[in-house]
Amino acid sequence: MLLAALAIAPGARGAAPVPQEGLQPPAEGSVRLATWSPELTRAGPGLLLRDIRSGTDPQVAAAVQVIAAADPDVLVLTGFDWDWGGEALAAFAALLAKAGADYPYRHAGQPNAGLATGLDLDQDGRQGGPGDAQGFGLFTGQGGMAVLSRHPLGQVTDHSGTLWRDLPGNLMPPAPPEVAAVQRLSSVAHWQVPVSLPAGGLTLLAWSATPPVFDGPDDRNGRRNHDEAAFWLRHLPPGRFALMGKANLDPEDGEGRPEALRALIAAARDPAPRSEGAAAAPQAGVNARQRGDPALDTADWADEGGPGNLRVDLVLPSPDLAVTGSGVLWPPPGMPLAEAAAAASRHRLVWVDVRMAQ
Repeated sequence: MLLAALAIAPGARGAAPVPQEGLQPPAEGSVRLATWSPELTRAGPGLLLRDIRSGTDPQVAAAVQVIAAADPDVLVLTGFDWDWGGEALAAFAALLAKAGADYPYRHAGQPNAGLATGLDLDQDGRQGGPGDAQGFGLFTGQGGMAVLSRHPLGQVTDHSGTLWRDLPGNLMPPAPPEVAAVQRLSSVAHWQVPVSLPAGGLTLLAWSATPPVFDGPDDRNGRRNHDEAAFWLRHLPPGRFALMGKANLDPEDGEGRPEALRALIAAARDPAPRSEGAAAAPQAGVNARQRGDPALDTADWADEGGPGNLRVDLVLPSPDLAVTGSGVLWPPPGMPLAEAAAAASRHRLVWVDVRMAQ
């Protein structure tokens, strides 16, 4: 269905937020696209709004600092609690504006995360648990998504109601008919978001996939994660686009089924954003057994007893966009913003500067 994006007032690049050392503004004629999971999610509805309004929450303050330093023109947030009135997002945007990063155009549709079904979707013999929601969540909107932009947003096409069984070639495991009849593909959301940039239009393809773990022998989450990426292979627009969000899957390392994600990367342009911080991270534990370039990692997870550092957050422009810069905001220890980035989230902000190719 089509949802109207919220437009408040025209805006421009912020009033000189303090940049990360080495992170310069986009080249002339370029715009900065970014995605990040600040993990601004809480255990109950309204708690994130409470923490944002308190003015004392250190994680919120660190997240504001990171975004203001990166200063993207368009930002896809994953892992941000949704509420009916959009109050948490509005309060967070107000803090960003005070820090010099003003985003007058915003969209945050209701996600599938935490959306009750009344069925035993995870087939554990009980109903009403977080695994029985359309997407895992303790309440409707936990760990939702949002788009913030300095440029006008058009009508958002929300694919989040698509049933998993209706994806051609899906990997959905066998399920009771009543479950298959309601189970949506998106664990959070799939949005097509038109953005009107000074040099022309661009369509954001935003999503936040389920992690391909925490399931049983049927590999339900691994299959769903694969199909959440595979969905975009059938919905790539003919014009300029950028795939943005949390794939929750590394194309080279960790658990999961990377075939669809690799196909997406091949269909787009991969700037391979890097950071000194990820490259400098200890290559011990599970990290020592990984194949991928550690400088490309975007999440700092436990090296012992965890998945290690992985590349799970992506900005993939279409081939007809010229890439003029890219990176992951993961400063090495002792550098500016290193403490703020670590305090905000286990994920790191990924940015790509693009210009309309001539």
